[in-house]
Amino acid sequence: MDEIYAQRCINCHGASGRGNGSLAEALPVKPPDFRDTVQRKSVGQIRRVITDGRGVMPAFGPVLEPGKITDMVQMVRFLSREGRDLAWWEKFDVLVVAHCNIPWETVLDYSETIVTPSKAEPK
Repeated sequence: MDEIYAQRCINCHGASGRGNGSLAEALPVKPPDFRDTVQRKSVGQIRRVITDGRGVMPAFGPVLEPGKITDMVQMVRFLSREGRDLAWWEKFDVLVVAHCNIPWETVLDYSETIVTPSKAEPK
């Protein structure tokens, strides 16, 4: 997920999705800061922008498999929530993906049922 972002998106959107990539200043329109835009969009809307492109952003539908586009949607949403840069996400990539796709109980191997103590009976 982070590799595709680094290859396809980081130069315009920046490592933390703030629209401050190395090419951003040269573009006729500044790329959006994900923190300001992504949370207002549905997953379907984000997927459409990545797939079909928008403005000066190219369409990635012709060059990325649907699963890779799903990865990009997740990456954009993560960056918008946390404002963390790509290097931080690379350390936790497996856990980040697991957080969105698998219940934490599975990831952390909660195999035992949590038992809550019952109220003590009055004497």
